[in-house]
Amino acid sequence: MINARLPDFPWDRLAPAGQRAREHPDGIVDLSVGTPVDPTPQFIRAALAAAADAPGYPLTAGSGELREAIAGWLRRRFGAVVEPDAVLPVIGTKELVAWLPSLLGAAAVAYPALAYPTYEVGARLAGATGSAADALTSLGPARTDLLWVNSPSNPTGAVLPVEHLRKTVDWARERGTVVASDECYADIWYDGDAPASVLSPEVSGGDHSGLLAVHSLSKRSNLAGYRAGFVVGDAALVKRLLELRKHAGMIVPAPVQAAMVAALRDDEHVVVQRARYARRRTALTDAFTAAGFTISEGGAGLYLWATRDEPCWTTVDWLAQRGILVAPGEFYGAAGAKHVRIALTATDERVDAAVERLTQ
Repeated sequence: MINARLPDFPWDRLAPAGQRAREHPDGIVDLSVGTPVDPTPQFIRAALAAAADAPGYPLTAGSGELREAIAGWLRRRFGAVVEPDAVLPVIGTKELVAWLPSLLGAAAVAYPALAYPTYEVGARLAGATGSAADALTSLGPARTDLLWVNSPSNPTGAVLPVEHLRKTVDWARERGTVVASDECYADIWYDGDAPASVLSPEVSGGDHSGLLAVHSLSKRSNLAGYRAGFVVGDAALVKRLLELRKHAGMIVPAPVQAAMVAALRDDEHVVVQRARYARRRTALTDAFTAAGFTISEGGAGLYLWATRDEPCWTTVDWLAQRGILVAPGEFYGAAGAKHVRIALTATDERVDAAVERLTQ
């Protein structure tokens, strides 16, 4: 039995507000969880179906075709050159985030002050010391084994500039710290240049030692139900992860691997999906602003980070009375106590319903 003292699962606390929102005469508009609602592209489903006759065990390392597809996408998207043995598919990236400190044997883990809560959970599962840091300087002189960065950010949508990422890499290398960069929203951006990767040459200098980039196909390709992701970077670290995952039987199913190959070889469907989110983002930004909210600047991701300068649960309740469910900002750290996170992952019809309720 795992002896780590884990926090209560946060979404359970949102149930009463969800019930209130469902009582709205026109039904709930659920903008709380970032769950894709648009169809999985047909060509990806076809690839999954074509690979459905899979009686044997798949490779934990991923098929050669998948590793080549990942490497090709990284080269096109970020200009990052990686060898196939520096790539490892994972069963959705949440499990990797939760288990990475344990797999690496990290004793001290740091993550952003406003962050996806699973970074902290992963530190607790490993029995490691977890630290929420606004800046590298706030980590002090103590050793940090694993440093999480997240760009674009969940929950704020903020994108870390190349200069910031490069300074982070330099800082970590001086201290022997592994940098794990959660880049699951890297293909969903709206303003400015496309977000960089920690593996981008302008960040890493072409040297991936001590670096791991984590990517998901859930948001960019509407594959959350497939549990399709991968980690890539330092070949020696990836080899360690592979050996441990082979022993534990943590294998991405063969049909899912085939679907990932199809998704990663096609860029156009990502452009189409990004346009859908951009339309919803504009509509919700305008409606929430008109209703008295201040929206934080964030040029990417699947969320709006908003405040009415009041306790977040007060805002959650105010919106639930109007049939709109959002996530309280304190789920993402104490710094979010007066914010709420608004997901763009609702159908156009439900987004229109939210806009109407907020602008009446």
